[in-house]
Amino acid sequence: MKAIVQDKYGSAGVLRLGEVPKPVPGGGEALVRVHAASITHGDLVTMTGLPYLGRLSFGLRGPRQRVPGRDVAGVVEAVGDNVTSLKPGDEVYAEIPAGGFAEYAAVPEKLLAHKPANLTFDQAAAVPWAANTALQGLRDRGGIARGQRVLINGASGGVGTFAVQIAKSFGAEVTGVCSTRNVELVRSIGADHVVDYTREDFTAGGRRYDLLFDLAGNRSLAECRRVLVPGGILVLSSSKGGRWLGPMGRLMGALALSPFVRQSLRGFMAKRSRENLAELTKLVESGRITPAIDRTYPLSEVPEAMRYFGEEHARAKIVITV
Repeated sequence: MKAIVQDKYGSAGVLRLGEVPKPVPGGGEALVRVHAASITHGDLVTMTGLPYLGRLSFGLRGPRQRVPGRDVAGVVEAVGDNVTSLKPGDEVYAEIPAGGFAEYAAVPEKLLAHKPANLTFDQAAAVPWAANTALQGLRDRGGIARGQRVLINGASGGVGTFAVQIAKSFGAEVTGVCSTRNVELVRSIGADHVVDYTREDFTAGGRRYDLLFDLAGNRSLAECRRVLVPGGILVLSSSKGGRWLGPMGRLMGALALSPFVRQSLRGFMAKRSRENLAELTKLVESGRITPAIDRTYPLSEVPEAMRYFGEEHARAKIVITV
């Protein structure tokens, strides 16, 4: 089968379209004919091998998994032993450890959820990682509640576009921070207020928030605390940081500071969750959230898609058609 293959770390040039064996589903797995995938920050990390700390989990000298890709949507072609909730022909989507940039993927049943009926495969592939991260950050770490004032810093990105919509679904008053070219996008997905950071410093005004979900990582902890009410919550989920520790340095600093300040400073790493996907499916099918897609590329152009993603020109999600 055709797949994107990576044998070493580096820039987008390390990715190439090649032929690899079609996977065979093992016990507890389903073979999915992939119709679409999407790019996540995790794909950029495993492509570059940065931060170096991440290599402890995905390979010291090179990636253990040669085929990247973490978000997929497709159709179940076959199932392995002991698979009870899926059958051939089912339309599914999932966040997987690797292997999504390919024609087929063998996926554990415990990661697969039925695709929202009102989404195309391209749209569905944009959901798993980004929407799950937004849901966990706001609901599980942020304890979001109806009537709260919520600030999303990085509202036009893959996670941010879902975070705005999910926060609105919880009944919050939402302010999104983004650049000039993304103001209309953020407003169109339901933000009550939009701050253009090229024209206004959101940390310098007098407005205060109950919850700040920081996806940009471009402000100090002191500046983030400044916009929170006493007892407010800062949830950190930025991918930015140094070459060695990445965002972990900032997260550890927040955890160390939190006991000594009036606000609660919290970091988190999102976990794959079939249950969360089922919850997101309900939100999608009810019309409360919908994926925003920046660009779509064919499988053969994944290297170019990763270049675009890595240069930080992307907004919302980048989808790969297979």
